[in-house]
Amino acid sequence: MTIAEEKNPPVKLPNEPAITPQIVAEHGLAPDEYERLLKIMGRTPTMVELGIFSAMWNEHCSYKSSKVWLKKLPTKAPWVIQGPGENAGVIDIGDGQAAIFKMESHNHPSYIEPYQGAATGVGGIMRDVFTMGARPVANLNALRFGDPEHPKTRHLVSGVVAGIGGYGNCMGIPTVGGETNFHPAYNGNILVNAMTVGVAPSDRIFYAAAAGIGNPLVYVGSKTGRDGIHGATMSSTEFNEDSESKRPTVQVGDPFVEKLLLEACLELMATDAIVAIQDMGAAGLTSSSFEMAAKGGLGVVVELDKVPMRETGMTPYELMLSESQERMLIVLKPGREELARKIFEKWELDFAVIGHLTDTERMVLSWHGDIVGNIPIPPLVTEAPMYERPWTLTPLPTELDAAKVPAPKDWKASLLALMGSPNLASKAWIWKQYDHLILGNTAIRPQDGDAALVRVANGKAAGHKGLAMTSDCTPRYVQAHPETGGRQAVAEAWRNITAVGARPLAVTDNMNFGNPQKPEIMGQFAGAIMGMAEACTVLDFPVVSGNVSLYNETNGRPILPTPTIGAVGVIDDIATAVGARLTQAGLALVLIGDTKGWLGQSIYLRELCGREEGAPPPVDLAVERRNGDFVRGEIVGRRVAACHDLSDGGLLVALTEMCLSGGTGATIKLPKGAAPPHAWLYGEDQGRYLVATTDGEALIEAARKAGVPAVHLGYSGGVNLAVEGLLDVALEEIRAVHEAWLPDYMNAAV
Repeated sequence: MTIAEEKNPPVKLPNEPAITPQIVAEHGLAPDEYERLLKIMGRTPTMVELGIFSAMWNEHCSYKSSKVWLKKLPTKAPWVIQGPGENAGVIDIGDGQAAIFKMESHNHPSYIEPYQGAATGVGGIMRDVFTMGARPVANLNALRFGDPEHPKTRHLVSGVVAGIGGYGNCMGIPTVGGETNFHPAYNGNILVNAMTVGVAPSDRIFYAAAAGIGNPLVYVGSKTGRDGIHGATMSSTEFNEDSESKRPTVQVGDPFVEKLLLEACLELMATDAIVAIQDMGAAGLTSSSFEMAAKGGLGVVVELDKVPMRETGMTPYELMLSESQERMLIVLKPGREELARKIFEKWELDFAVIGHLTDTERMVLSWHGDIVGNIPIPPLVTEAPMYERPWTLTPLPTELDAAKVPAPKDWKASLLALMGSPNLASKAWIWKQYDHLILGNTAIRPQDGDAALVRVANGKAAGHKGLAMTSDCTPRYVQAHPETGGRQAVAEAWRNITAVGARPLAVTDNMNFGNPQKPEIMGQFAGAIMGMAEACTVLDFPVVSGNVSLYNETNGRPILPTPTIGAVGVIDDIATAVGARLTQAGLALVLIGDTKGWLGQSIYLRELCGREEGAPPPVDLAVERRNGDFVRGEIVGRRVAACHDLSDGGLLVALTEMCLSGGTGATIKLPKGAAPPHAWLYGEDQGRYLVATTDGEALIEAARKAGVPAVHLGYSGGVNLAVEGLLDVALEEIRAVHEAWLPDYMNAAV
């Protein structure tokens, strides 16, 4: 469509600069992308139109480098109500209920301004969930920081944790799980991935597709300010020495307003007034209005002078690109304006009719009666850049011979060193700042199980079902071999859900990578997707939502490739669930799964030998499913007292964590032929679980009949952790080291 076909060509506002190559570049558009824009428009754009194209075509909003690969992920299953493409994914959890969930990144903002960056990340992902009609029931987060010795790391940890806790606690939503890791690769670019899970009636899901020519377009929530302008564009570029100057692009959140917005939206959703609803996230009013019109195949007129503003002298450009928080855009049924207005004014929120839907398939922007923007909507979608970037596959490293990795000279010292290392040390200092028990439905709290578990009222006379949820990724595996690492991230999430007794149902992902214009980085992304797709297919674990965060680099140094997997499962009767706590003596300890003693890319190798090398442990998905289905059946059958999957640090670390969590010791003995002992105890072979049971012989016999490898290792009891012939150490000595590292680190002088 050309300018000749426009009914109302836009006017140029006073003091509006001429569009120059420099201004185009500052908006993140490549020269060929700008030429594509000119072809669509048939003329030079106004500044506000240029800003809209910049917002909609940046990496953060358009997925232009990743879309071709994301299409390879499985997204369907009988229990999937809504897959990718909406604000969040939706799955059926029975009893007329749906779980709605998504994970999203706020990496760049959190590095620049850790408190507000993390806080608004939490606020944004909660809006994605409740805009679809769900009441949030739990939050999770996956955090990656740089080397603890780096001068900025302590400051970033402090700010991010405070921001997550501050926002989530004020909203009254428990933060129930996640992970926190440290690695020098994140020195200049931390990762803050936030996940929210909500519950809604399965027949009351709200979507973003606009409908009804003439229907009113309504703005609700906070007023619009100048915060966050170009936030999405900033998140689509690498960092450099000037990254601190991007502080104004970080949004500022107010959880108390968000709480009001949540309650007001849910109250309006209980009526029949809403046609479509969309939160204003990245790119603010631009993305929300455009996406609603595009999904509905309609046009939209937006009267920008009617937008509630908290600052004087704001321009159309600023209003369209502001990423001010706690705002929603709603299409109402005709005649429902006053009903909606009363609800939002009762909750002391702004309410304004700012436009209406049309049949033109154009976005028309007016400013005090003048047309300042007029953009055809379909080509903005159909002709948006989508790249098949060159990529090179990361070769599989040579398998590391465990016999050539030195055994500990002092077994006790090695265990204490591992349990007190940054990645394995207790993260209680973090999660105790989050209110993880609010609402009273948290059944398994952080560090007490492989997955968090939240009760869900199901309307039955007795019993409650539970939602299990987790966040997982092992970036060092992905770095070594992306396909294996992607496969393992999905498998571990599936295991963690299984280990509490729940059925894994679906995945949300957060793909954190470096610059996709580098073939080796694009190869990491492609490899990870291939591994994830295979695992999700074999495990019946579809991807229903997600987020891509690229350009996570500083001065050309990329992060470890980090495809974070958030996962949700359901357990029909929460009374059958188990955690990982050893709370009683006399339980038989049974190892499920084969052990080779895989030390390549292991925590043992890195922390005690100072080496990061070798192939990561292979993932046999058929074995994962077989072993996991068996373990889940034993848990639901009430034949398991505690269960822990084996991951970082292998068997001995898993056993130590079970003992520390439950306050009960254990004594185990290595099976015959388990050599070398350090590989058997610290190897990170996949598809394994450590199970505590009152009847070890019966469980082993059941495993034999199911074709599942199982070996009796020993028993719980006492106040020490012992491995016959190698190790005997008091739990309290381990606990002192395990719990001290993070508080000592955070309390140390900068």
